[in-house]
Amino acid sequence: MQILAFRVTACGKFADLIDSMHRLRTRVFRDRLNWDVVVRNGLEADEYDQLDPTYIVAVSSAGEVAGCARLLPATGPTMLANTFPQLLSSRSLTVHARMVESSRFCVDTSIAQNHTGGFLHRTTRMMFAGIIEWSIASGFHEIVTATDLRFERILKRAGWPMQRLGAPCRIGNTIAVAGTLPANAESFERLRPVGYRSAIGMRSCRCMMRV
Repeated sequence: MQILAFRVTACGKFADLIDSMHRLRTRVFRDRLNWDVVVRNGLEADEYDQLDPTYIVAVSSAGEVAGCARLLPATGPTMLANTFPQLLSSRSLTVHARMVESSRFCVDTSIAQNHTGGFLHRTTRMMFAGIIEWSIASGFHEIVTATDLRFERILKRAGWPMQRLGAPCRIGNTIAVAGTLPANAESFERLRPVGYRSAIGMRSCRCMMRV
């Protein structure tokens, strides 16, 4: 398993991974969670995928996308500020240049991997570490996200508790909540599983990093 980070506009060699990522999002968000999402030709995507985000993906040894997340600078349009402001106590998101939004996080738990810490799927911990590593490398130190209460509990049990930005609110068929997470070396070391592999630090591949 390896963590990659890339932008669609920066490099064309990840077309197969992009396709697999959107299909994974369909399986998780539409088929498993029954969210109201837009799916075309088997691919789940929305308007925020058009904003040149950075994607963090976990790729198995067989080349399968086992996990993914989408990152956008919080100073621009974001899902939390523009689509789900009702999750914010002030109805607006206070942003700064060192804040990044994470959205569309999902993991394919059907891909065989060991669990870590007694409960957490290894791919989930790999993804957490990859998001933090990319954020630090790109100059961000705070991550903002909208999630559900179940995933908020997972974050807390993993040792990466979220600081809420508002009260939980029903959105569709889930109870959602917004919050911030630290992106720092301490969090990375705490969450990084044994054997963690990442190409995020490979600056020789310019498509890996947002510049």
